[in-house]
Amino acid sequence: MHASVKTVSFVGISPIEIEVQIQLLNGLPAFTIVGLPDKTVAESRERIRACLFSMGISLPTKRITVNLAPADVQKEGSHYDLPIALALLAAMDVISQEDIANILAIGELSLNGAVAKVPGILPAAICAKSQGRIFICPEECAQEAVWAGEYALLAPKSLLALVNHFRGEQILPKITIQYSERNVTATNFGCFSDIKGQIMAKRAVEIAAAGAHNILMLGPPGVGKSLLASRIPSILPPISSEEALEITMIHSLAGQMTAAGLITERPYRAPHHSASLVALVGGGSSAKPGEISLAHRGILFLDELPEFSRQALESLRQPLETGQITIARASNHVTYPARIQFIAAMNPCRCGYLGTSGKECNLAPRCGKDYLRKISGPLLDRIDIFMDVPDIKISDFVQSKDEIEKSSTIKNRVVKAREIQLLRYRGSSIKTNAEANGHELEHYLTDAAKEILYKCIDKSKISARGYYRIVKLARTLADMENTDSIEDIHISEALSYRKII
Repeated sequence: MHASVKTVSFVGISPIEIEVQIQLLNGLPAFTIVGLPDKTVAESRERIRACLFSMGISLPTKRITVNLAPADVQKEGSHYDLPIALALLAAMDVISQEDIANILAIGELSLNGAVAKVPGILPAAICAKSQGRIFICPEECAQEAVWAGEYALLAPKSLLALVNHFRGEQILPKITIQYSERNVTATNFGCFSDIKGQIMAKRAVEIAAAGAHNILMLGPPGVGKSLLASRIPSILPPISSEEALEITMIHSLAGQMTAAGLITERPYRAPHHSASLVALVGGGSSAKPGEISLAHRGILFLDELPEFSRQALESLRQPLETGQITIARASNHVTYPARIQFIAAMNPCRCGYLGTSGKECNLAPRCGKDYLRKISGPLLDRIDIFMDVPDIKISDFVQSKDEIEKSSTIKNRVVKAREIQLLRYRGSSIKTNAEANGHELEHYLTDAAKEILYKCIDKSKISARGYYRIVKLARTLADMENTDSIEDIHISEALSYRKII
């Protein structure tokens, strides 16, 4: 019995590298894929068969065995089409073994021979670059792969074009970065001048943005809570190239990339309150990232906070503390970054009008306590700012946009405060006060600030976590005034934001 074995490497959306082994055996004609494949992987044989037929290539009348090694790792998706086809072509001597000896390939094959888009391109490209290999991906994903840096990249439109390239009959063009409008033009997030009144709420939101602090806004319906949250991206500082790469990689893994290339704006994710646990933290059979990871280095806004399921909300506790989320499944174990700014909004009670004269229901004030009880104490303890957003007064409606501070003015102050923090934490992975270790900030407290803080801690029974969150919030207030020490006035204002209805 004669056997011919050819291999080609594949890097998918998981950290592990898959090796495709093609074996041609004399015997009954068959096309078998082994290595714990799902239905999509098993269907690769029909896609590959049709793709090769469109090129005028017939499969040999031999038994073809495709082993996706290591075989004990679950495989799913259409990413394996291109590496399987290349290994098969090498086994059939259509292309040489040397052509595929040092490549990493990823791509789905269409029935007409085209190489179609798949998720996970950027992480795979970075892996190829780190190993010094040639990376092959679909042409549609080229603008994503090119951001991995200077390395050998091939992005064929079809399998035939790639084969002709290997045979020297055609040269694939060099890929260059195309700066689209998405790369250079910021999304219009609106302006703070659109919001009438709410001076104190705007102040709280600015503080939260300056230090990337978590904030919960409480108030009756229609006072501007959601509008305030939607305007926060307009005052956030631009992202660095390192952050842009992190964000793009996560979105690539989730299959949410477009042909526009690198993501250059901070994410703003606002899932509906019907979102499930898996939708928020990630998971599924392939352990894909969820909303909390897709909001990395940006904002996760949860409107109508108590209406989310208790299980989904409790799942946020650990990532809010550590800045990462670990998804454990029987066949997969993945840790994704989740360094977010958590913004939440809620009504004071189920009817929404607790504290509003003439609109309260018959259950007030008990309804407010029952409604707030749907959010656990440990989750509330991870929030830095609790802001009461009151009803708008008639006098607020007569304000013109020119009389209200614009987002550009507020953004300048936020950027200056962030620059101070970057300078303070230079040389470390910490970028904002919210990420900092509270122990390292205590020495900034003046004696007067310590006295006020210690008295309040004893009286209000604030937890150790709450204590350090107050210190970090006060550090941000001091940064906004360009003050090195944390004064008593900063501690007093930080303490005022810890009050819950």
